[in-house]
Amino acid sequence: MFTGIVEELGTVRRVLPGARAGKLVIGAKKVLEDVHIGDSIAVNGVCLTVVAAGADEFTADVMPETLRKSGLGTLKVGDPVDLERAMAANGRFGGHIVSGHIDGVGRIVETRPEENAVIVTISAPPEILALIVEKGSIAIDGISLTVAALTRTTFSVSLIPHTAAETVLLKKRAGDVVNLENDVVGKYVQRLLGNAAGKPASSSLTLEYLQANGF
Repeated sequence: MFTGIVEELGTVRRVLPGARAGKLVIGAKKVLEDVHIGDSIAVNGVCLTVVAAGADEFTADVMPETLRKSGLGTLKVGDPVDLERAMAANGRFGGHIVSGHIDGVGRIVETRPEENAVIVTISAPPEILALIVEKGSIAIDGISLTVAALTRTTFSVSLIPHTAAETVLLKKRAGDVVNLENDVVGKYVQRLLGNAAGKPASSSLTLEYLQANGF
């Protein structure tokens, strides 16, 4: 489990492609302070397992399903990436519950300044937009962010200066791919209501019940 609070920007040092999978070698510092083989590190929001580690870099396998669901396959040597270690049991929960299991990708539509913040607008597939609510949480490239606005084809988030400086998001341009992970609470509610399969709810939990009880 992760929180979506990025710990540092790493750098892609090597991309080792395979027929349908591959390996990434990432240069880093802070996330390596207590790393062990088998540990989980989120790379642009994707939970990867450390298979080798040195003083200033680690290697992770990237399996076919990860390449299908995320934008890791577009990474090139020299690209910056957001890094976060799995949450410690005694740590503060500063963001929201992030599993590191990407639901799909979106594309940056535009970025624009707004006073001391920057608004980033992202297009996303309908199945991802269906689980986004204004003022709810979403992980973009592993960054826990609050949804500021929502349309039928896009959503927007607002970055404070610290987030803008310490993460990869504003280093990307219009048209670039970002990894998206919906809030897990919304996914479970959707599943309980039967909407994931387009079927009527099989339980007594309904939208009317949720609304009546303040959800």
